[in-house]
Amino acid sequence: MTRSVLAVLAGIATLTIVSFAIEAAVNASLRYFFPIAFPNPAALDASIPVKVFMTIYTLLSIAVGGYVTARIAPRFPLRHAVIMGAIELLMTIGVMFELSGLLPVWGWIANMACIVPAAWWGAKLAENRQVSSHHHTNRSQ
Repeated sequence: MTRSVLAVLAGIATLTIVSFAIEAAVNASLRYFFPIAFPNPAALDASIPVKVFMTIYTLLSIAVGGYVTARIAPRFPLRHAVIMGAIELLMTIGVMFELSGLLPVWGWIANMACIVPAAWWGAKLAENRQVSSHHHTNRSQ
């Protein structure tokens, strides 16, 4: 039970760290290299290409969280990753109410519809890696 909880928490921590690190680097880079287009954070928030890129890296970060969760989970890695995704979905609903102006409602709904599948996909990658690594080990013996 403890390892299950730790697996889910590690996945959430990983996706949060990866997502915020990418956001910090991208936002700083965009403002540095394109100061006229992005003179302030509000300009970044208003940019549709930035929002699309934010959605992509957020979903990839969730997949990384699902991967980490699945690798740590003692059993049923896909189930653990889906639980991690469901918790992330609940937290995103809270963020939606706090930052409602960041995206239109349809954007929030579309993003939230992808959270659990992204976590599942990350876990599936971990599962496939584990199977191929096990298969490779058996062949070399």
